[in-house]
Amino acid sequence: MKTNSIQIGSLQLGGENPIRIQSMTNTPTADIDATVGQIVELFKAGSELVRITVNDSKASEAVPLIRRKLEEMKLMIPLIGDFHFNGHILLCRFPEMAQALDKWRINPGNVGMGKKRDENFEKIIQLAVQYEKPIRIGVNAGSLDQELLAKMMDANASIMVPISDEEVLIEAMVKSALQSASLAEKIGMNEENIIISVKMSEVKSMVKAYELLDKKLGELGKAYPLHLGLTEAGSGIQGLVSSSAALGILLNKGIGDTIRISLTPSPAGNRTDEVEACKQLLQSLGLRSFSPKVTSCPGCGRTDNKRYQELAEEVKKYIEEQMPVWKEKYLGVENMKVAIMGCVVNGPGESKAADIGISLPGSSEEPVAEIFQNGVSIKKLKDCDISQEFKKSILKYIQNTYA
Repeated sequence: MKTNSIQIGSLQLGGENPIRIQSMTNTPTADIDATVGQIVELFKAGSELVRITVNDSKASEAVPLIRRKLEEMKLMIPLIGDFHFNGHILLCRFPEMAQALDKWRINPGNVGMGKKRDENFEKIIQLAVQYEKPIRIGVNAGSLDQELLAKMMDANASIMVPISDEEVLIEAMVKSALQSASLAEKIGMNEENIIISVKMSEVKSMVKAYELLDKKLGELGKAYPLHLGLTEAGSGIQGLVSSSAALGILLNKGIGDTIRISLTPSPAGNRTDEVEACKQLLQSLGLRSFSPKVTSCPGCGRTDNKRYQELAEEVKKYIEEQMPVWKEKYLGVENMKVAIMGCVVNGPGESKAADIGISLPGSSEEPVAEIFQNGVSIKKLKDCDISQEFKKSILKYIQNTYA
């Protein structure tokens, strides 16, 4: 379903725009230098929007100073303020902070209880209208409106054939998001300034929630852009696989306008890992291109493992180092496909299918490496520095193709 296109600072999200990548700082926002440093790091890694925590007075006072420092660096990075519990208070007390942010994220499950919830939510929306700020209504399973959930659980228990608790939870998530968006519009918010999300930590439940939300939006004729993500994906391979599974299913169905892969960083890890994960996911699905794709052989008993593994690492490193220059000089180079294969079984075929590829000899083959370009053999290498020769061939291909 085509969604609305929303202006967020210097960037447009939704509609015909690319699926946007976003991330979030984990520095104390009141630590201005540390937060600015991480925002810049995330942005340079490829995060097109960066979210920061705004949880108290010190954080609120820091936001305009953070914006000023970024502007002094000539970086117009769209900043999102993340509000929970006291957003209505902080946005009223710190108007400079409210204006410095490009988008606000609010959670309808924790803006208050009972009558106060509606009053606090209304105050935030009125301010968003006043400052002309887009909002994301972010419903989370862990902080869902418990009053709404209890009512739906009771109603479900009273019917002849009740559905599972998981299904009730999913329906409550979607209902909360849609009711909140509808209320925001009644207060005066333009539909084209609303983004919604229904984030959960379980892959199957999260997928079902977004599928149901997408269906309901179609029935209602609404076109809110959707933010995708698991609330707590975990760390390392677990987090990468869980997020990729959930987001991949939805993106492949055309659901989602912006994504975040929320990874628990290891003590020695880098916050930018979640940005790289987003880029790899979008590129693997053919939705966006950020850097030449390098296909390499997994190896088997036929291959001289050390040789092709080292070559694959050298070529990847070479491309990463050269990309800042190549992107400026060679338009479209990020779409290039490179293959590095280890033996005659799939080597020539995969190398021919790439824009440029190399098929190394297996452990029992004649010691000759063959380079293919656009499906045609252009060079056979023997008794030479294969890595250097292949890198030279890659550069020559780029210069001839993307100049």
